[in-house]
Amino acid sequence: MTDDLGFKLMRRGVKVAAKESILTPRFYTTDFDEVDDIFNLEKNPNLPMEELTAMLEEFRKDYNQKHFVRNDGFHDAADEIQGPMRKIFIEFLERSCTAEFSGFLLYKELGRRLQKSNPVVAEIFTLLARDEARHAGFINKALSDFNLALDLGFLTKNRTYTFFKPKFIIYATYLSEKIGYWRYISMYRHLQRNPDNQLYPMFEYFENWCQDENRHGDFLTAVLKARPELLNGLEARLWSRFFCLSVYITMYLNDHSRSAFYGALGLNTTQFNRHVIIETNNATARVFPEVPDCDAPGFWDVMDRMVGYNEKLIAIDRSEAPEFLKKLQKLPYTERILAGCLQLFFMPTLRSGSFDIEGAGSYQY
Repeated sequence: MTDDLGFKLMRRGVKVAAKESILTPRFYTTDFDEVDDIFNLEKNPNLPMEELTAMLEEFRKDYNQKHFVRNDGFHDAADEIQGPMRKIFIEFLERSCTAEFSGFLLYKELGRRLQKSNPVVAEIFTLLARDEARHAGFINKALSDFNLALDLGFLTKNRTYTFFKPKFIIYATYLSEKIGYWRYISMYRHLQRNPDNQLYPMFEYFENWCQDENRHGDFLTAVLKARPELLNGLEARLWSRFFCLSVYITMYLNDHSRSAFYGALGLNTTQFNRHVIIETNNATARVFPEVPDCDAPGFWDVMDRMVGYNEKLIAIDRSEAPEFLKKLQKLPYTERILAGCLQLFFMPTLRSGSFDIEGAGSYQY
């Protein structure tokens, strides 16, 4: 069955999850035995346990325990969002809920698997999972204001899980937490300055919400620093550059395909995305040994060209052409996006990194 907006329903009030693609939030799994080796105290006696124990105490305080209490304005605000914007906003909520829930599942499993080898780190991951579950539940409740919800239990069992090696999981989750922080705080500050654009009360919660993201990022920073091989050498620099670009390009293409949503908040999609990427890149440069140079000549020109190619792909998807013809029509644009990714990868970069990892040679531009 479908609802009035054209969303497919599993049953009344429960939305079928959006079709997975390379740009949609993914569910991840990893080699948990290798993760156990990374955090095993017997095998790694030099882990910064004093710092990690201090972080655990910080997470136990649970500053946002009472923050996510809905006010009376939610349901009325949802009723005010009608027309094409209603569908766009529901899609935003679904993507956000799926991303938070994905983090919950990964962190929960890491917490369970590490209980014997490193109880401190295991509890931190469990508390990260607590935060992500709270965020996902809050967003899913917001979906119910629009008479929809996601069946998160069904998603857990039926979503495709992407395998990443543990070191890739660490790079990717660090970046997702950092870019999440800058997205939330930038949106929050903009709406505080422009209250007339406050489309929905959920945005009022973003200041404290993004502090959860920041604490998660700080923990993952400590994890990265505890594994010098992830921050030293040519391989570490190449992977750092790769994951930065993967996250930045994904956000840039995704958000530009939904410019109407950001326009409704009074945001210019391009300006907002560039700001978030630059701030994330600056923060990441304090840890990663190498990051893209967003000021390199042509960097944003390539990003904008890929936005145009992605718009062509979306238009082809929405056409009524047969599937085999759609695949043929997509090929040249897909190849151009891949070529753009390669061009960005080989553009000038910034040598960066933490002083306590690389010493005085860090931050050489």
